[in-house]
Amino acid sequence: MSYNIFEGIQVFVKVVQCNNFALAAEQLGHSPSHVSKVINRLEARLGLRLLNRTTRTLALTPDGEVYFQHCQQLINDAQQTLQLLTHRDDKPKGVLKISCPVAFSLDYLRPAVAQYLRKYPNVTIEWDISDRSVDVVGDGYDLAIRATAQLEESSLICKRIYQCRTLVVASPQYIEQYGRPYHPRELAKHHCICYSNLKNPERWEFSDPQGKSFTVDVRKRINCNNGRMQAAMAIDGLGITRLPEFYLCDALNSKELEILFEEYLQKPVYVYVVYPSRRHLSPKVRYFIDMLSEHLEHY
Repeated sequence: MSYNIFEGIQVFVKVVQCNNFALAAEQLGHSPSHVSKVINRLEARLGLRLLNRTTRTLALTPDGEVYFQHCQQLINDAQQTLQLLTHRDDKPKGVLKISCPVAFSLDYLRPAVAQYLRKYPNVTIEWDISDRSVDVVGDGYDLAIRATAQLEESSLICKRIYQCRTLVVASPQYIEQYGRPYHPRELAKHHCICYSNLKNPERWEFSDPQGKSFTVDVRKRINCNNGRMQAAMAIDGLGITRLPEFYLCDALNSKELEILFEEYLQKPVYVYVVYPSRRHLSPKVRYFIDMLSEHLEHY
């Protein structure tokens, strides 16, 4: 006998969700007797009892519980696919709320946002520019940009969009006054500007030329929660600092800062875009992530 393997699934799921044959029938636009016959045929086809029902109660059997979970997922997947196909030509619109570190916003994200807004004029950007780590879900952000050597585990979806070196730098003025350190362990005797948002701001990790890792507890003179300010204080000769390269490009090009310990590597910094869920991802978010990823390929 041939039959549709999906026959009766939607009715069964609706009955369980409503916990009532009559209410399910009303929502499906059928009579209660029709709904009951559909469930009976489904159970007969499967050779399983899915529901224990009396005139007053309705309960899933153990087999029914397993079947319901899988059927519910099938329906959700089908609805999501239909929505994707139906809305694939939708243009981005509405408010896009994003969060991004200061330096990355100014030097990397700004051109991408400008291009995005020119292409999609029906989008409004609400842009939090801060080095703090926001609560993406709790604070209602569509997405956040995070730069880190190790992304913390969470339920958020993350996509790596960029990576750069971590560099230790000092100004010529500082080097002239205090001398140039040639090994990272010498940092214990120098003034260091640390990033306070890290768990251990004064503990810096390195790898020697042979690839062996080691840590140095540096002498912390300044603790700061903003990378751009760290770079500015280093330019002013107040200490040695360690930052992702995207904070330092201009100062390195102008020779206001010099790289130290180039042969002693540090963990690269990865830049991620994080967002709450892949499901029902709106066009405004999907198009922005795609455009940003494409934009960063040129760096």
